[in-house]
Amino acid sequence: MNNYRPEGCLYKTALNQKLISTPEGLAEAMEKGIILEARAVVCDSGHNLIAELPCGKAIIPREEGAVGISEGVTRDIALISRVNKIVCFKVTAVKSGGAFTAILSRKAAQLECTQNYIEKLLPGDVIDAKVTHLEQFGCFVDIGCGLPSLIPIDAISVSRISHPSDRFRVGDNIRAVIKSSENGRICLTHKELLGTWEENAAAFEAGETVSGIVRSIEEYGVFVELAPNLAGLAEPKSGVKAGQSVSVYIKALIPEKMKVKLIIVDACQDIPPEPGPEQYFFTGSHIDRWRYAPASSGKVIGTVFSQES
Repeated sequence: MNNYRPEGCLYKTALNQKLISTPEGLAEAMEKGIILEARAVVCDSGHNLIAELPCGKAIIPREEGAVGISEGVTRDIALISRVNKIVCFKVTAVKSGGAFTAILSRKAAQLECTQNYIEKLLPGDVIDAKVTHLEQFGCFVDIGCGLPSLIPIDAISVSRISHPSDRFRVGDNIRAVIKSSENGRICLTHKELLGTWEENAAAFEAGETVSGIVRSIEEYGVFVELAPNLAGLAEPKSGVKAGQSVSVYIKALIPEKMKVKLIIVDACQDIPPEPGPEQYFFTGSHIDRWRYAPASSGKVIGTVFSQES
């Protein structure tokens, strides 16, 4: 079991709530080296984080706010952006004389996570992640204790999207696959968990009219996404635009050509598409290889995971 989860996963657990509620609980966590979580409520002028605990004030000194801060590798925006969010930490001191104060270290939790978890990950391992922010080029996620990694936009799904927000929202808990792991630097992919062409096509049949999302418009037709890993080509139709919800008639599903032929029936002006929870066809903890293309197509489209990939 992975004990190093994305920030926020431990906060409401009974053990976490018990230990952050009293000085004695914090002292116990310090003695046993337990990673806890609390909400950061202030980043002061010195960029020290102030955490909100039921038993009193707790401080995460700037240099202890994240791995790389003291070396200048991590910018202070990584601390400022934690305000009003859950942060993980290890307790380094509990001062009960006079006003109660606890000294915490998020950096210590991250270093332990790196040593005991992230450095042991192998290509093909499937992990939990939490979406932290979205850029045009990809989706940044927390893979444990606030440590970041990136899913490039072309690795999010087979169906092409214009922006990661077409697929995810900040705060989403998702799954991802280790594409490569070298010197603690993790590269992720996601599409391999969303099923093969055949697995996705099995949910549809010719003659049905179903909903879809326009992903791109070309001179020769309109690409419509039926599922994150399945898109089809519709005949050209005026008045539709990328990102729009449409209803489509399925003319044919052709596995040997990996084609889905569609006709756009109607554009849905009042129902903007929204990203929803992903359906993961692969639910295991490790994947060695993934073949997207049907065997009948003669095409080799997929991913082979190895330490050299």
